[in-house]
Amino acid sequence: MARKIVVTSGKGGVGKTTVCCNLGVQLARRGCRVIVCDLDFGLNNADVLLGVENRGLYDLLDVIEGRCRPKQALLTHPAYPTLSVLSSNRVLERYLSPQAIRLVLQSLSAQYDYILLDSPAGIDDGFHRAAACADEALLVTTPHIFALRDADRVAGILKSYRFSEVGLAVNLVRKELVRRGDILAPEEIAEILRLPLVGTIVEDERLLIDHVSLRARGFRALAEHYVFGTEQRHKRGKRC
Repeated sequence: MARKIVVTSGKGGVGKTTVCCNLGVQLARRGCRVIVCDLDFGLNNADVLLGVENRGLYDLLDVIEGRCRPKQALLTHPAYPTLSVLSSNRVLERYLSPQAIRLVLQSLSAQYDYILLDSPAGIDDGFHRAAACADEALLVTTPHIFALRDADRVAGILKSYRFSEVGLAVNLVRKELVRRGDILAPEEIAEILRLPLVGTIVEDERLLIDHVSLRARGFRALAEHYVFGTEQRHKRGKRC
């Protein structure tokens, strides 16, 4: 059964969707079967970041309302055949329950290793809807004080969900600023938020799906945590 990991953040603009999509790519490069499920209704950018926005006709709302089967709504990445995207809808005019989404994900779970849920930023209904569909959580923040304040609040709420794991990824880290003491080091942020640090991604101009950039090293390390580190702790023995 797939591990369902919600990727969330305290505020927008910290690179949450970029982290989610790149994590999906790095897991797929290891041969893992991955779905990136975009639950950020209204914005819905995961398919654009992964370059599959023009490859399908259906989305998650179409599945829930019975216009297609779950498999028909999956958009397969052209370069990574084990990576699929399940888009949300840009216009959501009615309440959508977590139970409806969970049923869709449950129908796909047996055929995949990971389902990454891209959550809306903040702590409104969209955040709780995404969190209620997951078994684990990854909180994304940057080293900036305004992001850390919001991340601290979200970290407390995530702990109340009793996930099997809540990890922290610090994005847009500038090492020279850390050395000068202008920003906190990722390890210090993890201590403040009382969360295990599972990923550090340095700032780099190449933002997405770049396998030679410094950022890609951070995404590869993050993927290794989920393939190896967590698996060993849980003694599942699973490999993609």
